[in-house]
Amino acid sequence: MSVARPAARRLLSGRLPGGPRAAPTTAAATAAPCHQVLGHQFHSSPQLAARRRPRFANVRAADMGLMDEKQIDEFTAEKFTRYTKEEMEQLGKRYSPQQIAAIEAGEAAIDPRDLTVQGRLRVDPYALPYIDDFAESQPVIDKRTRHEPPPDPMARFMNVDEFTQDLIKWADQFPTGDVTGTLKTLVDFVPDEHKKTPEAHWPGAVRTEAHAAFESYLKSEINRQAEGPDAEGGPTDADVLQYILERSGMTDNNQVANSSLALALPARVPGVAGLYKNAIDPADNGLDDTGIYQDLKRRTGMSVQEILSLQTKRLVLRHVSNQTRLGKIRKAAVIYCAGNGNGWLGIGEAKSTESMVASVKARLTAIRNMRPIRRYEERTIFGTVEGKVSGTVVKMSARPPGFGLRVSHRIFEMCRAAGIYDLAATIPRSRNPSNSVKAAYEALCNQPDPEEIAKGRGMKLVDVRKVYYGGATH
Repeated sequence: MSVARPAARRLLSGRLPGGPRAAPTTAAATAAPCHQVLGHQFHSSPQLAARRRPRFANVRAADMGLMDEKQIDEFTAEKFTRYTKEEMEQLGKRYSPQQIAAIEAGEAAIDPRDLTVQGRLRVDPYALPYIDDFAESQPVIDKRTRHEPPPDPMARFMNVDEFTQDLIKWADQFPTGDVTGTLKTLVDFVPDEHKKTPEAHWPGAVRTEAHAAFESYLKSEINRQAEGPDAEGGPTDADVLQYILERSGMTDNNQVANSSLALALPARVPGVAGLYKNAIDPADNGLDDTGIYQDLKRRTGMSVQEILSLQTKRLVLRHVSNQTRLGKIRKAAVIYCAGNGNGWLGIGEAKSTESMVASVKARLTAIRNMRPIRRYEERTIFGTVEGKVSGTVVKMSARPPGFGLRVSHRIFEMCRAAGIYDLAATIPRSRNPSNSVKAAYEALCNQPDPEEIAKGRGMKLVDVRKVYYGGATH
């Protein structure tokens, strides 16, 4: 029900017409009217008693002297100055005449006096150090000015013919020798009666004399131009270097654009020959042209030939992803094993966005991490060993000659790289590929040493096979 209707107002004020009413009692007569009780609940303005006058009366700006014409003119002249003649000349160097006309029209349309009277200038500590009239720029606040157009999205790398034409166009800027078309031709050395006839109809003597004169003329011109550099000059080394560094290799007509691509360096920069050492070692005999084994050579002391002779095998390849605020970052995780087949074994793990890069890194890490593995009779391990990584347990046991490798395929590759031929291994719990490889490597590296056991017991341990069979394994 809306209080704007007359019936609603009369209901709330107690004046709704009706039948004869009884005489009011004393309590009813002394009670406040309904509109005095309920009226303030439906009114948006505060009660009269709640209205308070301000402690100080309003003071006009004119009474404070802020509207003095002289003060207004002084403030306007100090804060909102016009462009001077020198500033307009500087603006003319950057903007076109049409833009200068637009700037002058904007200056004429805005009265600086209105900015003083109606505007507001911030005086707080966080105010900008200048008025935003686009006359100045702050590198911290404003964006970098882009004077060049954006790059051509349809540009592509030039082919051989386009590059040749571009090179000729650039070389024409440095003329050397005579202007093209000023040299004499063969027709200039024949008599006038034969100049309009083809060369095939010339007499033999005339043709021979003309060719001899023309050849001597060409030799004299070549010698004249080879005596010294031309007065007009040609492209210097600086011009050639500028062409290599700054000339665009795309079909964009050598357009300078706002691009984030850095300038490429040429294959041979003048003046730096012999200052940088090539990573390729001549002693490698061309086995490491890319130089990926040079750091590994310094770390291990092996030659490239020895590194390439090692046995390597990829054991695990899995794709992992890291959830970030930019999305899932996918990578490839690779585990390699490396060995020389004679008691040395190592494993390496690497991650990269490309599986090929991760494989190369893991292979180099595995070669760098190779360690000696204890072998009994150069075919099996000593006793029974166990390795545990996380929830994966690998149990290995020595076996007699001819037993073979009865293990999982990953442990099989590790044993073959280490030179172990008789072995039994079980994985009773989790068979995680990465953990099984690490647990098997831990078990091979932590084999019991019979010499240390003998020293701990204080007695000599005798190998029956060596005593009775001379160490024969077959």
